[in-house]
Amino acid sequence: MSGIMLNLDFNGSSHDRRQMKPAGNAKHKRFVKRRRHLERRGLLNKKQNTDNFHKEGHRNNQWHKQNKREDNSKAGAVFPKFSSAQCELSMTSSHSVQANHGNCVAETDKEGVPSCSTFCRESTSALQRVVPSLGNPQKYIAIDCEMVGTGPKGHCSELARCSIVTYDGNVIYDKFIKPVNLVTDYRTRWSGIRKCDLYKATPFKQAQREILKILSGKVVVGHGVQNDFKVLHYSHPECLTRDTSRMPLLNQKAGLSEDRTASLKILTKLLFNKDIQVGKKGHSSVEDAKATMELYKLVELEWERTVASKSGH
Repeated sequence: MSGIMLNLDFNGSSHDRRQMKPAGNAKHKRFVKRRRHLERRGLLNKKQNTDNFHKEGHRNNQWHKQNKREDNSKAGAVFPKFSSAQCELSMTSSHSVQANHGNCVAETDKEGVPSCSTFCRESTSALQRVVPSLGNPQKYIAIDCEMVGTGPKGHCSELARCSIVTYDGNVIYDKFIKPVNLVTDYRTRWSGIRKCDLYKATPFKQAQREILKILSGKVVVGHGVQNDFKVLHYSHPECLTRDTSRMPLLNQKAGLSEDRTASLKILTKLLFNKDIQVGKKGHSSVEDAKATMELYKLVELEWERTVASKSGH
């Protein structure tokens, strides 16, 4: 019995060892490689328990936790919102807004953005501030001025008569006005002014105060009205000015080219078959002011729509 020898191998067969060891080593290498990668990125503490990392797997590692915390912090943030109503209003013209005014209901949306009805009312009120005369004939007047020449050879134009009429053609102002400087050319053939008309005429400064008081806050209609403002040494708001010499629609109705600056006499003849500024006695500023108002009223609706669309921007 003493000659019997036992050869026991407690580590298993070499065949099993060759099968298990490579698999374990490959898995361990992947783990170490992944851990080092996370350590280089600063997402894993080197002293962290690697057993927990191995059990949780790659989907629940520290890197995923860090990203999850960042996502949660972003999800809780509050960012400004743009409502569709706000975008639509910013792209809608003032004319379209006014056309759809009856369809507006809500005052504000949930984010506090002004609703369509609020926007419409604000646009309308702004337009009324700019053009307070809309729908109010009492706010419309027509003006016409006659000038004489002063200075060398009468080259300088100064005011000698001013007439203002209402929307209905009633005369509310008509005075001869004495120029500041000596008149050297009365221009009677066109102005109708004679020397005797200026003997007791109203001094320019006084007439200027009276006229500007009437023009204040009114829509002023005139034909080449800037010339009238010039001799008054005055500038009227553009939004309250209607110059019939610069209204293409009048030319269209008269059958003239749109870019042509037609005289008051021609437009009145073509559109109303009425003769004005006839004879050698010169023009009548009252007659011209009334004719100008009639021209304006002929295209009033279309003209005011154009003004409203421009004022709404």
